[in-house]
Amino acid sequence: QVQLRESGGGSVQAGGSLRLSCVASGFPDSRYAIGWFRQAPGKEREGVAASDRDGSTNYADSVKGRFTISKDNARNTLYLEMKSLKPEDTAMYYCAADVWVVDGLADTEYNYWGQGTQVTVSS
Repeated sequence: QVQLRESGGGSVQAGGSLRLSCVASGFPDSRYAIGWFRQAPGKEREGVAASDRDGSTNYADSVKGRFTISKDNARNTLYLEMKSLKPEDTAMYYCAADVWVVDGLADTEYNYWGQGTQVTVSS
């Protein structure tokens, strides 16, 4: 049974940084795709960063150059490093993972989700 558990959210001022973590369990090996999504109140969930089974990454235009997705296979842990945070980055952030993913920024591609962690950026 696959489980994902996020941590690392919090409140920061604009320009600050946060690192989100997501511990994955239940996959038979490390070859799975990962994604980070966010949902702000009243808005649809959007993909912000993804990494496919081979480690190729993809980012939403709104976070390019500021966010970095990575995976530590030895620790079964996914990360989202966020820098130069803006108030519009405020949202609930979710990690997602699955074995076969075509469009990593599409939430419909993933069957496994974490519970979410809140990120709040104040101006």
